[in-house]
Amino acid sequence: MMSDRQTFDQKHNQHQCYEIRLKGHLDDRWADWFEGLTITLEDNGDTLLTGPVIDQAALHGLLKKVRDLGMPLVSVTPVERGLSATFGTGQADASDVKP
Repeated sequence: MMSDRQTFDQKHNQHQCYEIRLKGHLDDRWADWFEGLTITLEDNGDTLLTGPVIDQAALHGLLKKVRDLGMPLVSVTPVERGLSATFGTGQADASDVKP
């Protein structure tokens, strides 16, 4: 049973990457507030926050910050590690997708 516990802990202690989409462009002055996340201002007027989140508590903390900004939350999406979003599209770059 010890190996089952280690496998469970290893899977759940890894950071999960997320894309958090907001309606509207986030001002540069907020970049420090979302330290560790990449901020992408998209052509359609949305802001995409992308990066690793240590656990669910940290994710909820980020969502509280979004709430405090007063910007509408469009989506929260877990993403596979190693897949990068192509700037402005939110789609994985074909070079990152393994056949």
